[in-house]
Amino acid sequence: ELQAFHDYGESWYQTRKELESRFQPREPLAHQPQVTAEARCRLVSWLISVHRQFGHSFEALCLAVNTLDRFLATTPVAADCFQLLGVTSLLIACKQVEVHPPRMKQLLALCSGAFTLQQLRNLERIVLYRLGFDLAAPTVSFFLEHFSQVRRERQGSDSGETADALSLAEAVAELSLADYTFTKYTPSLLAAGSLGLADRLLQHRSPLDLQVSGYPEGLLRDCIDQLQVLVSLNESSLQRLLPLEVAQKFPWL
Repeated sequence: ELQAFHDYGESWYQTRKELESRFQPREPLAHQPQVTAEARCRLVSWLISVHRQFGHSFEALCLAVNTLDRFLATTPVAADCFQLLGVTSLLIACKQVEVHPPRMKQLLALCSGAFTLQQLRNLERIVLYRLGFDLAAPTVSFFLEHFSQVRRERQGSDSGETADALSLAEAVAELSLADYTFTKYTPSLLAAGSLGLADRLLQHRSPLDLQVSGYPEGLLRDCIDQLQVLVSLNESSLQRLLPLEVAQKFPWL
């Protein structure tokens, strides 16, 4: 893994970073007459709990939210079909990155029988068609891992601080997925901001040098400040997302 990072890490990072604008709709709800930011928040929060129930990766969740937002940017969605779009997006994401994606019947059972198998199949085809089968979006999960790997490679880095910052940053980024405010930030900026906030909250002695992200200081500071407000408003939710050993390091949670 380390050798692969040495050989391809920087090239892979630059390639994914260049693709961000192509896969990121900045205002996915701009042309949605029936879907609000509050409804999106409820749906993504529900998807977070579903993905944890199934034990899916953070990458799968990020891809699901990206698929959801990109479809919303292209196609008006009726309010009574919004949950079906959520499980369809999760299904498509899991098929990309999970060894054992959930079965359609499992996902439909979570919707209390509101939708049929045929409806799910039909919507899956529509989503894939509308997105042009172009699904491999760069995600905040990828950039969190990349920046953490860069940090591990730094001389004198603290492996414990790196691991704790990644755990907390992933939880912060997971919270941000449900908040429509953060759709304006690119995944790489959101990853850098989440790691910067994690280092600040954990009072690390050797924080990540955020210049590695290539973003100006003012933009990074704005993202970190917005994330800190999000954390202060969702402390109980953040605690549930954290591994116990990391959560215990926060007396204020």
